[in-house]
Amino acid sequence: MDGRRRQSSFVGRAYELTDETPVYVISVAAQLSGLHPQTLRQYDRLGLVSPDRTAGRGRRYSARDIELLRTVQQLSQDEGINLAGIKRIIELENQVAALQSRVAELSSAVEGAAAAMQQREAAVHASYRRDLVPYQEVQQTSALVVWRPKRSQDQ
Repeated sequence: MDGRRRQSSFVGRAYELTDETPVYVISVAAQLSGLHPQTLRQYDRLGLVSPDRTAGRGRRYSARDIELLRTVQQLSQDEGINLAGIKRIIELENQVAALQSRVAELSSAVEGAAAAMQQREAAVHASYRRDLVPYQEVQQTSALVVWRPKRSQDQ
């Protein structure tokens, strides 16, 4: 070898490995989660964990799926919650996450609308015709005016 590094076949293409990327086959996912592969299949049938599928229908688990499997195991073994209860907990957590995302989206939209409204208000104020209302600047002077009441002539 001449000391140069070989170029990857992914040069020019972005390939990112995230928590959502399904990369683990069922045997590896079982080892990583500490569960039996048959347990993973059962959880898939019950809808607790839904791994992605390959073209040949093989399961592919992501890092997030592995974490969810560990959570299901912990809730089942340590907390004594049945699988139906765990499924409901997962559904509610997903619903909370979706609602939090929606709140953030709506808050952003409200902030954008408020900014647009302020810009429109400023544009309206800038478009007012100044010649419609007589306008005269008050000149500030240092003159002193003394008031004396009228005297009646009878005195």
